Amino acid sequence: MKKILVLEDESNIRSFVVINLRRSGFDPIEAENGAMALEKLKANPDICLALLDVMLPDIDGFEVCRRIRATGSKIGIIMLSAKGQEIDKVTGLMNGADDYVTKPFSPAELTARVDALIRRLGVDETETNTNELHSGPFALNTRNRTLEKNGQRLKLTQIEYLLMKLFMENPGKAMSREDILSAVWGGDFKGELKTVDVNIRRLRIKIESDPTEPEFLTTVWGYGYKWGY
Repeated sequence: MKKILVLEDESNIRSFVVINLRRSGFDPIEAENGAMALEKLKANPDICLALLDVMLPDIDGFEVCRRIRATGSKIGIIMLSAKGQEIDKVTGLMNGADDYVTKPFSPAELTARVDALIRRLGVDETETNTNELHSGPFALNTRNRTLEKNGQRLKLTQIEYLLMKLFMENPGKAMSREDILSAVWGGDFKGELKTVDVNIRRLRIKIESDPTEPEFLTTVWGYGYKWGY
């Protein structure tokens, strides 16, 4: 069974999430605070996805997310936010989250988001095509899902990897936000188009010499983005 970390300080909500994940065939690993969550991740390196509550008694979920990504971990991360405010969604995505769910949520919605993210992160496992895509100074290895720029490895989340793969497979093609959202997050994703913009902004910070004047991943104003090298 796939292990999923559940970081939630309210025991009744955590139990609710854990029960429904078990019913859906997952193996939940519980944590009631940020420090415990980080310990559980070290003790269970096969955890494939983490559900992180934003409001916590010690370190908040955003910081836990940031620390996970700082280790180079590519596990899926879904933020659980009671606020539902735009700034919380943007903050979570900028810190490396792949998705967010606003409380209160139904068991069906949560498990659907978990299933969808696991599917997205598991695509291309059996690729038989060439193992590398090249564009300018970039080399994307589709077997080990890594990106290098001028021979230097760049740390990407799985969503960032999927974005790079999409763009490098479609050089010069203007792609709408709707097309990008569907291709990377899946047709059943219920999030907002803003999700694309936030992840593009985060990706540019990693791949561009000057993210404010992008050379490779350019904006098509009023439409979307294209890989312009």
